[in-house]
Amino acid sequence: MQIRLSPSMRSITISSRSNNGGGDSGGGAAGGYRNGILELMKVKVAARNISYRPSLFHTILVLALFLPFVFLLTAVITLNNVDDDDCPSSLYCLGRRLGPSFLGRSDDSTRLVRDMYKILSQVNFAAENPQKLKKLPDTYTEFLSEIHDQQYDGRTFAIRLRAMVRNLDDMVKKARLAEQLHKHYAATSIPKGIHCLSLRLTDEYSSNAHARKQLPLPELLPLLSDNSYYHFVISTDNILAASVVVTSLLKSFSNPEKVVVHVITDKKTYAGMHSWFAFNPISPSIIEVKGVHQFGFLTRENVPVLEAIENHHDVINHYHGNHGSVIDDEENPKALSSRLQARSPKYISILNHLRIYLPELFPDLDKVVFLDDDIVVQHDLLPLFQIDLKGKVNGAVETCRGEDQWVMSKRFERYFNFSHPLIAQNLNPNECAWAYGMNIFDMKTWRTTNIQHTYHYWIKENLKSSMTLWKLGTLPPALLAFRGHVHPIDPAWHMLGLGYQEKTNLDDLKKAAVIHYNGQSKPWLEIGFKHLRPFWSKYVNYSNDFIQNCRILEP
Repeated sequence: MQIRLSPSMRSITISSRSNNGGGDSGGGAAGGYRNGILELMKVKVAARNISYRPSLFHTILVLALFLPFVFLLTAVITLNNVDDDDCPSSLYCLGRRLGPSFLGRSDDSTRLVRDMYKILSQVNFAAENPQKLKKLPDTYTEFLSEIHDQQYDGRTFAIRLRAMVRNLDDMVKKARLAEQLHKHYAATSIPKGIHCLSLRLTDEYSSNAHARKQLPLPELLPLLSDNSYYHFVISTDNILAASVVVTSLLKSFSNPEKVVVHVITDKKTYAGMHSWFAFNPISPSIIEVKGVHQFGFLTRENVPVLEAIENHHDVINHYHGNHGSVIDDEENPKALSSRLQARSPKYISILNHLRIYLPELFPDLDKVVFLDDDIVVQHDLLPLFQIDLKGKVNGAVETCRGEDQWVMSKRFERYFNFSHPLIAQNLNPNECAWAYGMNIFDMKTWRTTNIQHTYHYWIKENLKSSMTLWKLGTLPPALLAFRGHVHPIDPAWHMLGLGYQEKTNLDDLKKAAVIHYNGQSKPWLEIGFKHLRPFWSKYVNYSNDFIQNCRILEP
């Protein structure tokens, strides 16, 4: 027997195949009978294509069964006023949500929000003048009580609500502005413990011969100008901060016996700074402590611009005036923070301008690394001296290559006033800025340039224009003076912003060779960020007698 399907799948044929080649007459009759039967077994399957789509009848049938169910369920829920959170079953909730949609109705909560928005958008005038309203509640609880007691209509409720939100918003903004002013005063003051440390060490210098011992010893003096050593320069009047920079530097350096540290301070701090390093030697490294008064080059005759900065009326008023008077209630708190930071008195300190005179202060040195006093060294800085500066003077990290707008997205437009014609004609607002505070300087190349002359020129121009060319410290004139003389180095050498960037990435922080607490929130201040302070405080010797006596406590 053989079953054959037609190619079109419309018929099936069942036939029998004979095993002998011919057969007798009886066999022929029997074969005819079988053929007749098999012809009857040929089945017609379909004369047309079969459609699998539901018919219109089935669709109407399903809707006829489903719609009454949704209608009844919606009606029951609406009458019972059941909230979504009180749905007894998922099917029940489904009916509550789908029913109103089928019937063309909006959800109550959506309609309420829409109506509230409409009312609030119509009460702008009243809300903008909250003083014309009767006394507003001081707290949210009082506001709820007032609503309950007064039985306000929708419009009155909206007017009171918006006025109160506006009032609270103003109070928060004023509090944030006051916070920035208080942080500014805290950042520019000297903590009691650090002031005590300076006084006690100064007293030791006058009464203890050991505190006055020569630094370094006479036989080591030639090494102060030996270019086979690695020379670091720190300029500061903060003894505790200087100790952290030096300690972290030497603990991280792979060859400390080849390190020479030059600490420069002002006249009033010199005795205390000298005493500290006399009592806490850094052997096998070498340290030199000098006051600005001991450099013959730093005279008013040689550097007249310094006298101009110290005595200029606008400068004195800007840095020593009433900083509280600059607060504008309509100002953004972050903008105020930036303006207050620009008024820090440290920006007119000679110690802050000192780095521009390094070639004259150290005439025999070929290469030095300059370090600010608010940095911590975490990794070996020896490879920094091996960087090829390609004929440039200043090896620095550029601050325009990252996504962080507060630290690593700074260009000239962030520092200079491009509405002033002198700035607009000479500078490009998109030019990349770079970091001051950890720089490798090629002193030999520097001496062949006019960097200092350019620095002095722009400071004088800023004074002539009543300090309207730029607003922030010593970096802007340095950006101008070193134009064309900067070689970018890897950002991993210098991570900035720990003094104002609370959300610093800790993983990146640990990888950085130098971390910089630039900004108001210094790690030795109470306003310092607590989670960032341990990276600095671990280099403070809290067991030291002077530190303990001055109540400088471990955080």
